[in-house]
Amino acid sequence: MTDYPVHGTISGPIVMIGFGSIGKGTLPLIERHFSFDAKRLTVIDPDAKDRHLLDERGIRFLQGSVTRENYDDLLRPLLTEGEGQAFVVNLSIEVSSAAIIRLCNEIGALYIDTVAEPWPGFYTDASLSVSQRSNYALRNEIIELKRELGPSSTTAVSCCGANPGMVSWFVKQALLNVAADLGIKAGTPGSREDWAALAQSVGVKGIHIAERDTQRAKTPKPAGTFVNTWSVEGFVSEGLQPAELGWGTHEKALPPEGKRHTFGPDCAIYLMRPGAGTRVRSWTPTPQAQHGFLVTHNESISIADYLTVRDGKKVVYRPTCHYAYHPADDAVLSLDEMAGGQWQQQKKSHILDETEIVDGIDELGVLLYGHAKNAYWYGSQLSIEETRRIAPYQNATGLQVTSAVLAGMVWALENPARGVVEADEIDFKRCLEVQLPYLGPVIGTYTDWTPLKDRGVLFPEDLDLEDPWQFKNVIVR
Repeated sequence: MTDYPVHGTISGPIVMIGFGSIGKGTLPLIERHFSFDAKRLTVIDPDAKDRHLLDERGIRFLQGSVTRENYDDLLRPLLTEGEGQAFVVNLSIEVSSAAIIRLCNEIGALYIDTVAEPWPGFYTDASLSVSQRSNYALRNEIIELKRELGPSSTTAVSCCGANPGMVSWFVKQALLNVAADLGIKAGTPGSREDWAALAQSVGVKGIHIAERDTQRAKTPKPAGTFVNTWSVEGFVSEGLQPAELGWGTHEKALPPEGKRHTFGPDCAIYLMRPGAGTRVRSWTPTPQAQHGFLVTHNESISIADYLTVRDGKKVVYRPTCHYAYHPADDAVLSLDEMAGGQWQQQKKSHILDETEIVDGIDELGVLLYGHAKNAYWYGSQLSIEETRRIAPYQNATGLQVTSAVLAGMVWALENPARGVVEADEIDFKRCLEVQLPYLGPVIGTYTDWTPLKDRGVLFPEDLDLEDPWQFKNVIVR
């Protein structure tokens, strides 16, 4: 890639909160695809290890943390400096998304993040119930803020990375593909109700966010170090939250550890155990059948909610939706080591950069199952080799995230007064148009695999043989 289209102009200040692996990878994409004044870009991070990338570009760096106590005093002057509309790119952890969105709304700044984050202490607050410290609760806070600020307020794009984010756009394209192959006239779905009706007519019982990361390092994982291909802190925090999933209308019974929430849209359940300790059966094209971690993610809830069909107040259709994540082998070993230590995180952590990886791909897509053609996977098969060729400072996992941030920023600039929105609610065609050059091969493929395939050969199991796609057949007990 040498000819980079400029997708828009950011006329005011830009503030990037967080300059870890995703911040580093997002920076060159912003430089390539937007017209802006580099002197009006400020990066804030407590760690200065990569500030040389900013110094050589003449970009202002502030070393420190954005906190509950200082965020207004710190950010407001930066965002109101000079003319034009400011843009906050929040790529941090433990910086409240709701608080920063509210501030941006007050001053008319655009906003994007990759996850709904709380202030520090939320995940380990013993005064909160398991339900209250869930992703469902964090999303509900954003939904309530969306209602409060109104549909015409300054655009704030919530949870717009690879997943959550890009995978919601994949779901829509996959629905259209399966509908076409089944001879179902999809038309041009434009509303939430249209997409939900299409999912129902296609017969989708559920959706796995099915991912397999095969990137491997030159050197083995050291003992006592958590190694990952993206944020260790982010993965650990979500892995220690309760396992959560959007709960479909085809399901016959809650799992033994399943609980419902007593607030919000009641579109999801949680399990009384951490996602990092919960495995599910799933499928991706390269390894095919696999066990993945049912780690809580915003898209598991938002997709299920978005595709809900109601008759008045009664829910008549909703797909089950959850993450099924097999991370890089070093991360699997790291999780196993952490679990053995009673879920106490290792004292050291390390993110593999593009120079440390020998080979491998991040195969990230959506598996739509239960319809007349059984199951259909649609997604990205981005390799480390392709990533090195097309974008600096990141591995394949990172580029799937940063390119989605780019796409969400483009949409926000083109739609600056749409209020708080999730990735499910924005123009998937426009976003994929921007993102596809960075995703490597994007394919769709059918499979005859089900969670019952080759089961019960050696040991008897309690299975639902009438419906392969019941969650009781999917979860690894």
